[in-house]
Amino acid sequence: MRGHGSLLGTYVDGDSLLHRAPLWPKGLGVLLLSTGVLLANRPAVTGAALALVTVGYLVGARLSPIHLWRPLAPVWPMLVILAGYQLIVNGPAAALLLVGNIGTCLLAARLLTLTTEGQRLLDGLVSLAVPFRRLGADPERFGLTLALMTRSVPYLVGSVADVRDAARARGLERNPRALVIPVVIGAVAYAHQTGEALAARGLGEAGPSAAAGASED
Repeated sequence: MRGHGSLLGTYVDGDSLLHRAPLWPKGLGVLLLSTGVLLANRPAVTGAALALVTVGYLVGARLSPIHLWRPLAPVWPMLVILAGYQLIVNGPAAALLLVGNIGTCLLAARLLTLTTEGQRLLDGLVSLAVPFRRLGADPERFGLTLALMTRSVPYLVGSVADVRDAARARGLERNPRALVIPVVIGAVAYAHQTGEALAARGLGEAGPSAAAGASED
């Protein structure tokens, strides 16, 4: 299976200002910027936010310009559909504003993941769940779920792309069965392997034998 990055990207090693910055200021900045853009919903605000994010990429994180357009590539079909609907219903200004808002939020979120190591990001998210422990929340299980998600999504995206390429090579790209069945089989196999790995580490759910033993006690 070839490697595929997630929509929000993976950490890029560096020594820039944003790479060295603590997680919480960066996360809070992304949250405030994205919330402000969506609540204001004005071209001037969106343009200013997009310019700020661009400066963050090129100056604050010293990343290549390729990182600016790469996160938008997988969502272009969705953006085109949404923009087309807005164009018909509300006109070109609304269509451009919608694309700008979504693009700005995606770029801001990606900037956070590109400049923050995955483990640091997961630890920060887990710490958010710690105050809810008294309500029955399990921060460690929450962190495990996030870790599994960050691994599984790129794998499934890569699986779909590989199956699509294989079907195209055999002239079966228009056959739904040639696309769906291999992806489903691969996903089930991946889930089974993941479950076995978790069980081997004592992280899986108790099986029937364990449950029976517990009930006898």
